[in-house]
Amino acid sequence: MEKWEYLTAPLLIHNTKMILDTFGEDGWELVTVLPGQNSEQLVAYFKRKKEQ
Repeated sequence: MEKWEYLTAPLLIHNTKMILDTFGEDGWELVTVLPGQNSEQLVAYFKRKKEQ
């Protein structure tokens, strides 16, 4: 059975591509992006296979 680990991270609107590219290079897959506490904030949810 596959095991997963998860990560949440704030996304800065002015720097979104660089942030997502950085996590992608580390093996994280973007699951979803949801609004944060205000209209300027976004929260990204990632997952990747856990090394066993």
